[in-house]
Amino acid sequence: MTATDEEARMTVGWSAIVGQADAVAQLQRAAAVDPGVDGSGAMTHAWLLTGPPGSGRSNLAYAFAAALLSDPSGIDERVATLVEARTHPDLVTLSTEGVLITIAQARSVVQRASLAPSSARYRVIVVEDADRMAERTSNALLKALEEPPPETVWILCAPSEADLLPTIRSRVRTLTLQVPDPREVAQLLVDRDGVSPEVAERAAREAQSHIGMARRLATSDEARARRAETLQIAMRVSTAASAVLAAARYVEIATADADALSAEKDEAERAQALHQLGIEPGGTVPPALRRQLKELEDAQKQRAKRGMRDGVDRILVDLLSLYRDILMTQLGVGRELVNEAMRPTVLAAADFLHRAAVIDVLDSIRVARERIEANVPPVLALEAMLVRAARAAQRR
Repeated sequence: MTATDEEARMTVGWSAIVGQADAVAQLQRAAAVDPGVDGSGAMTHAWLLTGPPGSGRSNLAYAFAAALLSDPSGIDERVATLVEARTHPDLVTLSTEGVLITIAQARSVVQRASLAPSSARYRVIVVEDADRMAERTSNALLKALEEPPPETVWILCAPSEADLLPTIRSRVRTLTLQVPDPREVAQLLVDRDGVSPEVAERAAREAQSHIGMARRLATSDEARARRAETLQIAMRVSTAASAVLAAARYVEIATADADALSAEKDEAERAQALHQLGIEPGGTVPPALRRQLKELEDAQKQRAKRGMRDGVDRILVDLLSLYRDILMTQLGVGRELVNEAMRPTVLAAADFLHRAAVIDVLDSIRVARERIEANVPPVLALEAMLVRAARAAQRR
C-alpha cells in the first residue's frame, strides 16, 4: 500500500469529524486529562454518543479512543493507525454485523475490560450500535459500567438515549451529535475522496448529510442509479397490484445492494479461514473442520440479513425525502429540494396529490420503518406502506 493509499484509508482523528465542533471540544478536553488527576470533571469512565445514522458516531468514538490511547498532548499517528485497524492492544470493540449483539459477545468484552492497559493510559471499550443489545445483553454490561477499573473507559454509540435501558443511561455521560450541514459533508468528500464539488454537493444533499451514504453516492454510479430507481418506482405506484410489485422490487434492490457490499468481504473471509485451517484453495474440507466454516457462513448470512434490512430502511429514508419535498412544495416553503434532480416530478406530484394524502404517505413510511425494526418481514411492511401510497395517488 502506498503512502497516498494509506492516507486515503485513514479516517481516525478529529479532522475526520464533520459538524460536531462542540462534541469534539468536550472530548478533547477529556482526553487531555491524565488518569487520576482530573479535578475539573472533564473525564468520566463511560460515555454515550447519540445521534442520527450518518452523523459520525462511530468515527467520533474511535477518534476519542485514539486520543485516550495516545499521550495527553494529542493523537499519535501510530496509535491512530492501530485504532483504524482495530489492532491496538488496549482497544476492545463490541459490534455486530448481524441483527443483534449476542450475550456471549458482551460477556467476552466485559472480561477483557477488567484487564489493566498494557501500553496506554487507558483500556478503551467501544460498543458500536449499543441499541442492538437485548435487555439480557445490556444487563451483562451493567456491572462493568457500575464498578469499572479506574483505567477503563467505555464508549457506547446509539441513535438516542431511549434505545438503551434506563440503568445503562444513568451510568454514562451522554453527548448528542447533530446532523452535519450538507456543505460540510460535501467539503469532506472533496478533500478526502477527490470528488468534484458539484457531485459532492448533490451526494451530500441526497444523502441528507449521512456521511457514509454520501460517499457511496458520490463515488458509485450504481448507487446513484439504484436510488433514482427507488424514487421513480414510488411515483408509478397507483394500484394495489403495482404496490405489491414495487415492494418486491425494493427488496430485490436492497438485497442486491447488500450483496454488492458483502460479496468481496465474504470471499476474503472464507479464503482467510481456509488458509488458517491449512486447506488449499479448492481443496476438500475435512469433516472435523467443517463446523468452523459453518459458523463463518452463519455469521455471513446474519450480516447479509442485516445488510438487506438496512438497505430497505435506506430506501424508506429516501422516500421520506421525496414526499417531504412534495409537501414542502405544496406548502410553498422556500427551500432547496433534497431531490433537486427530480424537481419536475416533485412539482407534478405536488400539483396532483392532496396535501392530506402526502401526509398520510409520510406517516405510512414512518410506520413501515418501525415495523421492520420490530422484525416484521420487510416485504410485508413495504406492501402496506405502498398500498397507502397507491390510495393517495387515487384521491385526486
